[in-house]
Amino acid sequence: MKSLVAVISVAVVLLLAGACGDDPGFDRSPAWSPDGSRIAFESFRDRNHEIYVMNADGSDVIQLTDNRGFDRSPAWSPDGSRIAFDSDRDGNDEIYVMNADGSGQTNLTKLQR
Repeated sequence: MKSLVAVISVAVVLLLAGACGDDPGFDRSPAWSPDGSRIAFESFRDRNHEIYVMNADGSDVIQLTDNRGFDRSPAWSPDGSRIAFDSDRDGNDEIYVMNADGSGQTNLTKLQR
């Protein structure tokens, strides 16, 4: 019985892993750029929560963050030049900001635990 449970558990994990991949069904938290031309969003495509941007028509999807932590909830600056988001990449939930192209990722809150 234990071996059957183990086999079923492995099968479920493999099915879930295969389901995530590039599945756009795991995209969420969309945020329109101020000019309406782009959308920032959170995705689990690489089996980790990262921030992406795309054109408003869904084309030209670009991954902006890439780390072991969960990057979530993107929000554009009023002028569209930066994106704020939350992340637990340093072990704490923190507020980060980056340029709209993904460069210059900076921890603003720097919570010490």
